[in-house]
Amino acid sequence: MEEFDAIVIGAGHAGCEAGLALARMGHKILLLTISLDAVAFLACNPSIGGTAKGQLVSEIDALGGEMGIIADRTALQMRMLNRGKGPAVQSLRAQADKNAYHTEMKKVLESEKNLYLRQGEVVDISLDGDRKIVTTSVGLKYKARAVVLATGVYLESEIIIGKTREKTGPNGFKNSHGLSESLKRLGLELLRFKTGTPVRLHRRSVDFSKMEEQKGDEQIGGFSYMTKAKIANKASCYLTYTTQKTHNIIRNNLDKAPAISGEIVGVGPRYCPSIETKIIRFADKERHQLFLEPEALDTEEMYLQGFSTSMPADIQKEMVESVIGLGKAEIMRDAYAIEYDCINPTELNPTLELKKIKGLFFAGQINGTSGYEEAGAQGIVAGINAGLYLSGKEMLILKRSDAYIGVLIDDIVTKGTNEPYRMMTSRAEYRLLLRQDNADLRLTEIGRAVGLVDDERYRVFLEKKKKMAEIEEILNKKVKISEKIVNFYKKHHESAPKESVKYRDMLKRVNIDIFDIKEEFGEFDDCDYDVLEKVNINVKYEGYLKQQEEDIEKALLNEKVKIPDDFDYSTIKGLRQEAKEKLAKIRPVNLGQASRISGVSPADVSVLSIYVKKAKR
Repeated sequence: MEEFDAIVIGAGHAGCEAGLALARMGHKILLLTISLDAVAFLACNPSIGGTAKGQLVSEIDALGGEMGIIADRTALQMRMLNRGKGPAVQSLRAQADKNAYHTEMKKVLESEKNLYLRQGEVVDISLDGDRKIVTTSVGLKYKARAVVLATGVYLESEIIIGKTREKTGPNGFKNSHGLSESLKRLGLELLRFKTGTPVRLHRRSVDFSKMEEQKGDEQIGGFSYMTKAKIANKASCYLTYTTQKTHNIIRNNLDKAPAISGEIVGVGPRYCPSIETKIIRFADKERHQLFLEPEALDTEEMYLQGFSTSMPADIQKEMVESVIGLGKAEIMRDAYAIEYDCINPTELNPTLELKKIKGLFFAGQINGTSGYEEAGAQGIVAGINAGLYLSGKEMLILKRSDAYIGVLIDDIVTKGTNEPYRMMTSRAEYRLLLRQDNADLRLTEIGRAVGLVDDERYRVFLEKKKKMAEIEEILNKKVKISEKIVNFYKKHHESAPKESVKYRDMLKRVNIDIFDIKEEFGEFDDCDYDVLEKVNINVKYEGYLKQQEEDIEKALLNEKVKIPDDFDYSTIKGLRQEAKEKLAKIRPVNLGQASRISGVSPADVSVLSIYVKKAKR
C-alpha cells in the first residue's frame, strides 16, 4: 500500500488547483482521476470567467493558482463584461480553447515534481487512525493523512436525453460508481443535483450572415498578474435568437421534456436554466438570446450557449433548426441533462474540512456549486488547508471582506444550498473593495505566507505596489492655474478651479480620469494600464471605499468572537428552539457566521454573544 502525504480525488478544476497547491507547499501528492483525458475538461461552456466568476479567477491567481495562467494562454478572445457599469461589477471573460486548456493544464500537472498523476476510479474511502485508505476499482490501495474530494458531477451520474438514461459522466466519460455509498458509510448526507449542456453544431452548417458577430476586446490584459502580453483575438462568437417557432415546438412537446415532466429528480441551477424552463418561466418573452461559440481551433464544433435541454434528440433537431441562422444546422453532439450526487456543504467547516473527520476536505461541484471558477476557487482553498493541516499549522479562512472566494465558501457552509450554487456580484456586500483589478493587493501576501507565491510572482507584486506609490506621489503634486488647465477642464465639461490644483483633485471630477491627465500633461508615461486603472478607481471611489472599510470593521467585531467547537447550545436560556437546532447543526466558528445562519435572528445572536463571552471568562 503506497503512502502519500495527501490524495486528491478528481482532476477537474477543483482537483487541479488542490493538487498543485499541496504539491507546491512541499507535500507528496497523488492526484487520481477517472480518466486522464478528462483532466481540467471544460465539459460545458468553453469559457473561463464572466460576471463575478472573473473575480474568482483573478483571486485564484493572486493566491498562486493556475487557472488564470492557463486561461490566458489558451484564450481565443477576451472581453470585459459590464464596461458601461461601475468597477464593482466589471468582470473579465475568456472564450477558451477547450482542447488546449486540457492539454496545457495536464502538462503543468505532469511537470510538478511533488505531484503524481494517476488514472483510477476511487470506489471506497476508509479510516485507519488518522490515515485515510483510498481504494480504486482495480483493487489498488493508497494511504494518506489528508484527502481532498473533488469529484465534480461524476458521482453516480446519469446522462438524460428524452426517455434515454445512461449511467455515464459528462461527454461520455465513465462515471463514478460506489464512492457515493462509501461517503454515506462515513456519515455524510448526499443530495441529488442536475445540470445540463447544449448541442454542439458543425460550423459549416451555420449561416453567420444572419447573426451578429461578437469580437473580443482589443488591447486587453488577462486574468493572471503574470501575463504580460496582450491577449490576441483568434476567433469570434456570434449572437442569435430563438423564434416564436422555437417556442411553439417546445410548448407542444413539454410532455417529452424530462426537466418538466418530473422524470429528472435532481435540482437544477436557477441561474442557468434549460431552454424549456425559460419558455415556461418567461412566457411573454418573444425571443431569447443565444450565443454561438467556438469550442477550439482544432475542431469545427460550435457551442450553442443558452440552449441547454434534455429533450429527445429528434425534438432537439427541430428546436435548433428554428433558431435564426440555424435552418440547416448539423448537430454533432446532442444536448443532455446530467444528474449527480453531491454532499450537503453545511457539513463542512469554512476551511472546507469535514466537521466529522479531520483531514478530509471537499471542493468543487461535490459541494453543491456550479461552474469551473467556483470549483477552482474551492480547490485552491481546500489544497492550502490540507497542506496546513499536514504541517500542523492554523488553517486559512478567507472572510467575506477578503475575497469573493470568502463569500462563496461562507455562503455554502453557513446557509447550504438547495440548488447548484452560482457566484454573482450581488452576493458580495463589499464588492467595490473586492474588484477584479485589485485581487493581487488583497490576496498575494496570503498566497506568499502559505508558500504558493514564488519569488518571481512576489517580485512582480512588489514592483506594482512600488509603482502605485510613485503614482500617488505624482497625484499629490500641485499644478499652477494656467490657460492650459482652464482649457483642460472646459474640454472635459468641468468648471475650472480658481487656484492651484492637485492632479488628485482633478481625478475626483466626474468627467476626468487618470488617462486624460496622462494624455494632457505627459505624466505616468512609464506606467502600465492596469496599474493606472487601479489608482484611478481608488481615487474616484475614495469616499465609498472608506465607508465599506468602516462597515467591515464593524462586522469584524462579531467575526473575532470565536465559538468553541464543543459549545452546548441546548443549555442556553432565551435562545429559540429553531436557533438551537440550526446552531447545533452548522456549528459556526464565530458569532459572525452564527448571525448569517438562516433561522438565527439578531436577538438569538445577542443571547448567544452573552453566553459565549461568559463561557470564555
